[in-house]
Order: sequence, then C-alpha cells, then structure tokens
Amino acid sequence: MRLGLVLGATGARYSIDMDLIAEAESLGFDSVWFSEAWGNDALTPAAWALSRTSRIKVGTAIIQMQARTPAMAAMTAMTLQSLSGNRFVLGIGPSGPQVIEGWHGVPFGRPLERTREYVAIIRQIIDRAAPLEHHGYHYQIPYRGEGSSGLGKPLKSILHGDPALKIYTGAIAPGGVRTAAEVADGFFPFIMVPERFDVFQEFLDEGFAKAGGGKGLEDFDVAPFVRVSIGDDLEACRAPIKQTLALYIGGMGARAKNFYNDFAKRLGYADAAAEIQDLFLDGKRAEAAAKVPDKLVDDVALIGPKSRIVERLSVWQAAAAKGQVGTLVVAGATPEALRIIAEEVL
Repeated sequence: MRLGLVLGATGARYSIDMDLIAEAESLGFDSVWFSEAWGNDALTPAAWALSRTSRIKVGTAIIQMQARTPAMAAMTAMTLQSLSGNRFVLGIGPSGPQVIEGWHGVPFGRPLERTREYVAIIRQIIDRAAPLEHHGYHYQIPYRGEGSSGLGKPLKSILHGDPALKIYTGAIAPGGVRTAAEVADGFFPFIMVPERFDVFQEFLDEGFAKAGGGKGLEDFDVAPFVRVSIGDDLEACRAPIKQTLALYIGGMGARAKNFYNDFAKRLGYADAAAEIQDLFLDGKRAEAAAKVPDKLVDDVALIGPKSRIVERLSVWQAAAAKGQVGTLVVAGATPEALRIIAEEVL
C-alpha cells in the first residue's frame, strides 16, 4: 500500500506546509495532493511543491473540469510533467452544481459525459498521434458553432507530453465510480470504509468491463482520503472530523442532490444522514456535527492514540492486500502521524 498526503483549501490567506511535505518525502510517501474549492486553485501549489521536492509525486485532487478547457488542463499537465521529471499526476472532477454554476457561472450539465470527453481529449493531446479533433456533447474541436470565425483548424501539441501521465477522478456516486473505472487510472473516494468495498465493487466492475482489455483493480488505484487525528481523548479527536462529515453529508449539495448524503445512506446511515442534512440546511451546524455517528468516524478515519491508529491501519492494509486500496491518502496529519503511519506501512 502506497501512502499519500492531501493538503486542502485554506482560509483567507493561502500557505503550504512545506515542512510537512518534506517530512512525507523523507519518510517514503509516494505522493502529495492539492485540492481546490472556490478560493485557491490546486495547480499553483502543485507547481510550487514540485519545485521544492525531488522524489515525491505531486498531483491535484481535484481540479474542477468546467473551470478549464481540456486542452488547457493538458497543457498545464504536460508543462508540469516536463519540468518535474514526470512527477506530476492529474486529478480531475466535476465538483457539484452549487460550485460550478454558483461560482464558475457555467452549466453543471452532464458530468459523466464530460469526464469521458475531458479524459479522451487530454489523452489525444498527449499521445500526439494526430492533430486534435473531438466532436462530443460538451466539446467540439475545432469549434464550428455559433459565433465561430470558421478559421479554427486541428492542431498537434508543440510540447511532447508523456502518455504515461496518470489521470485520476474524484468520485463517490455510482455513476462517477463506474466512469472512473472506465476511463481513469484511479479515483479518490472522499470517504471510505475498508470493510465495505461492496459499495464500490459492482460499479468498478461495470466500468472495467466497459473499458475492456482486461482492465481491473490491478491496473487501477483506489486512493481514499483518510483523516487522521492523534490523541488520547477520542471525543476531541472525532470532533473536527465530525464537522467535516457534517459539512459534506449535510451541506455539499441541495436537499435532493447530495452525493455524500446518498453515500452515507448506502453505508447504512440513512436515518443519521437525513437528520444531519435537515439540521445543517437549517443553519444548525453544531447540532448537525453532533449527530454524526461515532462509528462512522471510527470507520472512515484514523483517530486516537498510537496503538488505536496502528490497529485500525491493519484493516486498511488487509484491504490493500485484496487490491481494494492502492494509495492511502492521509488528510489532517501532523508530522507525528506521518511517522506512525509510515512506520507501520512502509
């Protein structure tokens, strides 16, 4: 099982904990990832981290597809590939309608179809087998539609990218997981219970079958985000994770369209998911966090003293032995947590 580190969006001023990244690199972590929401972007810190490291891979988890054309994403990926000695990994995702329409001001549309087109265009650009042409629902290249000059022509990238570039997607809903298995090299489950791989298995198998060529888990990286909180007080360790889970289960989406809420229900927490959402959407965030079950936190995170974290890590390692986890991507980790995890896994 490989180890990764994810650094999320920050507050009013952006900063990168390069000391933490250096610690991860020295311990043998395989990758570090940056995310974006509606403040900082993910590609700028990825470039920054690549320039200040030498071995660890650096990726985006994720960039929002609708914010950049696929050609722009390919250009950026190839540039970072070239400058870093192929240490860059591209993670993409559709985000959600609140962000895409409320922040970027473009239609959320058909995200699964967009994902397929986006990945196909990027791969075509990097492969350089022919000048770029694509005629899909979301993207028409060259563009010949309303307002076009009619002068666009197929182009081939001047820069030679490496077709070995790995592309990951963010996914949690059945369709997203299925699409990831079909077109990507891996995916990021925002939350995962290692004993409940069944919530993904069917959809992964369907995607692999559609991809053909014998694709399976051995060719695909399941890279869950696993939050870490070390301490002797379990309630104190659970508290920040409950707040995060309440935000996603309760507020990341509308009442009738929340992928994280649906996922919690598939895990068996239907009543809690409904109550968390009701409270959160009523503005009662603290009450919503209090309703996040302790067991859910314990299932998806690594919390408590060292002995408890080591014990729970063994479950993740057992899942990895079955091919169900490729990279454990830790979030919220301190240097002490990185050392404990690396000592047990690497």
